[in-house]
Amino acid sequence: MLSVSLDTVRVFLHVLAATIWVGGQFTLAFLVPALRRTADGVTKVAANAFNRAAWPAFAVLVATGVWNMLADDNDDPAFKATLHVKLGVVVLSGVTAFLHTRAKSKKAMAVLGALSGLTALAALFLGVLLSA
Repeated sequence: MLSVSLDTVRVFLHVLAATIWVGGQFTLAFLVPALRRTADGVTKVAANAFNRAAWPAFAVLVATGVWNMLADDNDDPAFKATLHVKLGVVVLSGVTAFLHTRAKSKKAMAVLGALSGLTALAALFLGVLLSA
């Protein structure tokens, strides 16, 4: 049987948080059209409930991401370049998600929500690329 290490816990927490952050955004995006047909304000209630899980997950992603960088001694220039791109995409994901929560118009909410989801997906892809 394989043993559990601190590295295993670190990667597990990072993947779990990514599952909540990325998967939750896509799940909510697919639920919103159906929720809109149920009652006024229900999408706002669902979004607020999601945010109570999403933002702590994002904080865990950032914390375990820093931990991942400290634990990794890969000096390959291609790895470092990809890591820098991922960091930029993570910042964009967080900023666009935050702006989405503050948006007033439906158009701004749609654009910022889409950008947040796409940048979250890109960060996920780059994370997988870095771990391969």
